[in-house]
Amino acid sequence: MTELLTAAQMRAMEKAAIESGQVTGLELMERAGRGVIDAVFAEWPDLARAPCRALVLCGPGNNGGDGFVVARLLKEWGWEIDVFLYGDPAKLPPDAKANHDRWQAMGAIAAMSAVPSNDARHDLLIDAVFGTGLTRPLPADVRNAFQHVFRSQAGIRFVGVDSASGICMDSGKPLGDRADNPFQRSLIVQFHRGKLGQYLFPEAGAASRVRIADIGLSGGIGAQGVKLVTERCAHALGKPQAHKYAHGHAFVLSGGAGHTGAARLAARGALRIGAGLVTLGVPGSAQTEVAGQVTAIMLKRADGPEELAAVLEDGRINALCLGPGLGIERARGLVRMACGGVEPRPTVLDADALTCFSDAPDEFFAMLHEDCVLTPHAGEFARLFPDIAERLNAAAETGPAYSKVDATRDAAARAGCVVLFKGPDTVIAAPDGRCSISLAAYDRAAPWLATAGSGDVLAGFITGLLARGVDPMQAAETAAWLHVESALSFGPGLIAEDIPEELPRVFRALGL
Repeated sequence: MTELLTAAQMRAMEKAAIESGQVTGLELMERAGRGVIDAVFAEWPDLARAPCRALVLCGPGNNGGDGFVVARLLKEWGWEIDVFLYGDPAKLPPDAKANHDRWQAMGAIAAMSAVPSNDARHDLLIDAVFGTGLTRPLPADVRNAFQHVFRSQAGIRFVGVDSASGICMDSGKPLGDRADNPFQRSLIVQFHRGKLGQYLFPEAGAASRVRIADIGLSGGIGAQGVKLVTERCAHALGKPQAHKYAHGHAFVLSGGAGHTGAARLAARGALRIGAGLVTLGVPGSAQTEVAGQVTAIMLKRADGPEELAAVLEDGRINALCLGPGLGIERARGLVRMACGGVEPRPTVLDADALTCFSDAPDEFFAMLHEDCVLTPHAGEFARLFPDIAERLNAAAETGPAYSKVDATRDAAARAGCVVLFKGPDTVIAAPDGRCSISLAAYDRAAPWLATAGSGDVLAGFITGLLARGVDPMQAAETAAWLHVESALSFGPGLIAEDIPEELPRVFRALGL
């Protein structure tokens, strides 16, 4: 797992380091500027081979100070540099003012409003106007400057210093008018740790790459932090055991005739991820249909709550999945039985199992227990948590804005169980506040995952891991990461059936 920080958390870490005497503000600024240069040359080696021309836009705070350092270092590299400043140089913070003065001894500084009059062709645009702590929309001068550059210099390579100006780095949302900052960002260079909003959409979809520059700070913030799910979570799978029941028995409820595909996908996912046994609970009308489609997956008749209760008398069944293709009317009784009518066991609730209680969410939440995992997409989330969704979907006028992380944490606290809020920025939260992001963007972008049935496979992955005894939070994280990894391994052309079948290749690549 990799720790992500909010703007306030990053400021607190810098402040603590400076106050302890570990480093000075000027030293941090110098390291930040050098980190940007190193990241630029690593991203585009051609820029390191010959002097080029850069446009550096600096702001009224310490982010602007970082920009002056970048300008000076590029000038020393032999580049031609044009620097523009938003704000009064006399009001710059002390460290930023010191670097302003160092640059001024080397080159000119023009007001931001003068950008449209500068028609020189540039190879690189350095955005050091507003960093991670922005709490208001872009001023008109700044907005106009960016718009002019992107209109007049199509294809210019853009580098954001710790952030793209105008973006709330706690939520990934643009502040103010959603059209203020619509431009594609080539590279964002962040310091010490990734910032939360850079890993949430829409910002995660606007930037091409993020690089993290080490500026010599140490430590993190522990349990308060949001984690970025990485491959290390896959080792939650552990070592094989001696017999199938040691890997658990997952039970997946199916819909009726003509509606069994989603549950079959979930069951296949549970089997491929390592559940020792997987059984489909099928209504009588669909038994023949399902029997002709499965081999390693077993069948049990389960028309309604009474049949489900009888099946669950077998204590070896230790994980349930309800929802995919289940049917909204049928789902109500089955969910009540699975969550409250028998001895509770780890349960994944997806699709129709979520929607069937959208008119009675309080009843639904009262049935849930700590070993449940809810897996809503945005529409299902809005039906279950309408007030939270309304707040999340509101335009961000000031920062820090309410984020998908905030929304998922609030939903998990209300539901009393793990919530996995699906999307290219899947957010997973537990009732105790633990939170992580499984991202399908940057070098893990897998747009072909947007295919019918992929969410059913994800529900099956989680169920299979629960059957193997994995903690609900870790099961959700591991399943989400492997879901994306399988899609990346397969590549374009993916359909839902391919996802579980790609898992063995992924496992081999991981050395499992």
